[in-house]
Amino acid sequence: MSRHETVIGLEIHAQLKTESKIFCSCSTRFGGEPNENTCPVCFGMPGVLPVLNKKAVEYGIKMALAVDCRINSRSIFARKNYFYPDLPKGYQISQYEEPLAEHGRISILSGDGEKVIGITRIHMEEDAGKSIHSSTENVSYVDLNRTGVPLLEIVSEPDMRTPREAVAYLKALRGILLYLEICDGNMEEGSFRCDANVSIRPRGQEEYGTRTEIKNMNSFRHVQKALEYEVGRQIDLVEDGEKVVQETRLFDVEKGVTRSMRGKEEAHDYRYFPDPDLTPLIIDPDWVEILRADLPELPIARQKRFVSDYSLPDADALVLTSEKDLADFFETAVAEYNQPKKICNWIMGELLGKLNERGLSISGAKITPGQLAALVRLVDEDKISGKIAKQVFVEVFDKGIDPEKVVEEKGLVQISDSSALEAVVDEVLGAHPDEVQRYKDGQKKLLGFFVGRIIKETKGQANPGVVNKIRSRKLG
Repeated sequence: MSRHETVIGLEIHAQLKTESKIFCSCSTRFGGEPNENTCPVCFGMPGVLPVLNKKAVEYGIKMALAVDCRINSRSIFARKNYFYPDLPKGYQISQYEEPLAEHGRISILSGDGEKVIGITRIHMEEDAGKSIHSSTENVSYVDLNRTGVPLLEIVSEPDMRTPREAVAYLKALRGILLYLEICDGNMEEGSFRCDANVSIRPRGQEEYGTRTEIKNMNSFRHVQKALEYEVGRQIDLVEDGEKVVQETRLFDVEKGVTRSMRGKEEAHDYRYFPDPDLTPLIIDPDWVEILRADLPELPIARQKRFVSDYSLPDADALVLTSEKDLADFFETAVAEYNQPKKICNWIMGELLGKLNERGLSISGAKITPGQLAALVRLVDEDKISGKIAKQVFVEVFDKGIDPEKVVEEKGLVQISDSSALEAVVDEVLGAHPDEVQRYKDGQKKLLGFFVGRIIKETKGQANPGVVNKIRSRKLG
């Protein structure tokens, strides 16, 4: 065990799934032509005034309630001042001293079991634009389509002690956003972004060490690798008698290292002050209670229910409840055929494997919960073997057709007739007398040889149980 303890806190920016931006009516649609979804408010033109999007506030309150935050009855929008080409106003409208919500918590499951991570604050802000650097010309372009898109910034307490815990927290937070249907959670498109604050300290010391901030992590894998590298880098510095410099660092995906970007800013660097164009946001307590009553069952509660109601292992329940659509798929399939562990195994194995292979989400798949349930039932009723079922699954997944139809059209019904299979066994044994004698002389490994030949002769349709009984009787 290292004599150093790691301290990690995460700042998450979640893009809200509103149709319009936070302070104007421009579309939030991703992928438009550069500067297509803009207006004078987006450009920060003189004389224009921002108007707060109520739906963005609603989504912020829902997230705050989901992680047990205190909703502040009064919050203030502030101007965060800094210069960057993709920030047309020269400031970003955000919240600072009086945010939307504070003092929350979220439970995560890591290698050491369940752990509670504190949430310092949740506040609303507008996104900045995007700088596009040409690889062929000595110029940069600015696309302001993203300017003004509503964001929730979710700031954790520095409660995480390993990169693994940080990834578990990140996944848990993303899961809640998806269940609430307020963010699409797409890290590659930037609608779910993560910055990490990392430091180390001697074990037992209460005072925090000098921290660095890491940016440019657009996948769970990159978050883990960036944190692992940065922790190792800081430990090496300290053990060599050097000091960790407070700075912002970027994760170099190609090289798997973090590198210095700029000095780490503090709050006073941004000269926050209340935005004079926006009045204080006053939250009606009755509205909060209406939104609280509308909250869905959240991932951690659903996961625990899957363990208790369906007798699933914790690890399986964690995967199944990671996304609402996947959990819904599982429960719908179980309602069709009450074999939760078998259906879980098919989802964890074949279904998720195919989804990953094709780059699809469960909502984009053609196979339905009822079709998967019907496939599992066909195996249980000995109408097809497990091996044939995997072939049928591919057809169902690709075409969205019922498994019974695939089995019928391709003539894949399992052969369970003892007399028919006995004839095949006799034929295989008769064609390989030397192997039969060697098996009887003690070379039991030849069993796989015989079974393989029998399966081949029946094109995979032989009932394995019936075959084994006949083989046992014939060979001993």
